[in-house]
Amino acid sequence: MIKQYSLSFGKIKVFDDYIIAEIFEGINLDTALNEILLDICSAHFPKRPFGYISNRVNSYSVDPTVYKYTAKNSNLVAIAVVASGELKKLSANIEKLFFDREFEYFEEIDEAKEWIEHIIKSEKAHSNQS
Repeated sequence: MIKQYSLSFGKIKVFDDYIIAEIFEGINLDTALNEILLDICSAHFPKRPFGYISNRVNSYSVDPTVYKYTAKNSNLVAIAVVASGELKKLSANIEKLFFDREFEYFEEIDEAKEWIEHIIKSEKAHSNQS
């Protein structure tokens, strides 16, 4: 881990190629809070591809319009949602409709990390060929 942020709405862990976010119970992740997350992403990944892992250990809501703003960060190549339960899976599948890049649901954090690392590796290889 490179850095950890303790914010009023959650904890963010920054790694070499991805960020893991754990948002607190009852939060509504709206565009204002998303802007804070995007600022952290831009600070750590200004010119290279990265992934975002949403580790949903708590119950909170996500305003799906945040994905419109999130998509403006061209370096964000993939989002993984880690959660358990049919309702959370359904929510993630709805959110997926609002994001036009790689977006997957996982029940285990290690699966999400492996998937994100694979996507990043592919992106880097593709960038090196260009």
